[in-house]
Amino acid sequence: MTASVVIVAAGAGIRAGGEVPKQYRLLAGKPVLRHTIEAFLSHPGIASIQVVIGEGHEALYEAAVEGLKLPPPVTGGATRQASVRRGLEALEQAPPRLVLIHDAARPFVAPETISHVLAYLDRHQAVIPALPVSDTLKKATANIVEGTAERAGLWAAQTPQGFHFTTIVEAHRLAGDAAGVDFTDDASIAEWAGLEVAIVPGTVRNRKLTTADDLKEAENRMAMERAFALNDVRVGHGFDVHAFGDGDHITLCGVKIPHDHGLSGHSDADVALHALTDAILGTLGEGDIGVHFPPSDPQWKGADSAVFVAKAMELLAAREGRLANVDITLVAEAPKIAPHVAAMRARLAEMLKIDPGRIAVKATTNENMGFIGRREGMVAYALATVRLPGSPESGDV
Repeated sequence: MTASVVIVAAGAGIRAGGEVPKQYRLLAGKPVLRHTIEAFLSHPGIASIQVVIGEGHEALYEAAVEGLKLPPPVTGGATRQASVRRGLEALEQAPPRLVLIHDAARPFVAPETISHVLAYLDRHQAVIPALPVSDTLKKATANIVEGTAERAGLWAAQTPQGFHFTTIVEAHRLAGDAAGVDFTDDASIAEWAGLEVAIVPGTVRNRKLTTADDLKEAENRMAMERAFALNDVRVGHGFDVHAFGDGDHITLCGVKIPHDHGLSGHSDADVALHALTDAILGTLGEGDIGVHFPPSDPQWKGADSAVFVAKAMELLAAREGRLANVDITLVAEAPKIAPHVAAMRARLAEMLKIDPGRIAVKATTNENMGFIGRREGMVAYALATVRLPGSPESGDV
């Protein structure tokens, strides 16, 4: 069974604080609304999504959904009820048989919840996910308890709430014409219109983000989940050496450093990036830099070694991994490396898309011993730590 979805994102979200409505606040680097939309885009039972936004939110919306293929948003009304009605009426040009109505501020809706709501619509007029009330309920006025409410049979309603499209559109229109009636969700409208509303199990995770504390808790939970998911921690080691030759500079970590010699190599001879590339490839079991960029291939002659690092990072991304930190040690008698460390860390941070605090660049001499001591060349060592998806059960850890 397939359905269209109306996602209600027209609220001001003032209780969450901040400078923008809560549906546009960032959660794990993405707006809350985008998390919500993507939850439905990835579900095979969803045929289309109609978002309802607040007046003046157009720029925020466009930034939040950049790259997603969605119909133009609808501007909501003065109340949630009016906003939902506008979203439903926008679907009438190509009316679906079924429609789900969902709060934008519930970004953690599970695919199983969506599936259950859709499945129950095969035999019910309206379906909502809900949780049985477990807390004791008190009735109070001015913070003084007046009594205890009976909680047996009470449920806390969630979204997405599912309906047969023509039925809920008609119910919304009737409710819109009724005076003195206040509805807090779409199931309330269905009940008022005499429709039978069935319940499927909701989830605690599918809570509505309302306050600043809700957003902070959600951010912390997602951080913990990401860390748990990336529980296959690996360390790779890289080593490279290049001889000095003719030239007036050397390139290290993508930074040009004046020197009375250059480094010899098929590419730009950035010994540090070569070692780093091997370290990242090592965490993935993907061979070494020579496997991917053979020195016999003329296309790499004089190439910027950042290309090699980018390839290693692409392979890491393909495995859904994350670079945790890198540690590079350069060994040479000259030139002096310390004055350039800050620039090298900044260039690496840009290249690797990680915080500079996760990057170490150190330098030492070889105490005038060996080929390094004779200033014939220099060496780079690199360590890379990555986190990959894995589970103890699969033997990946």
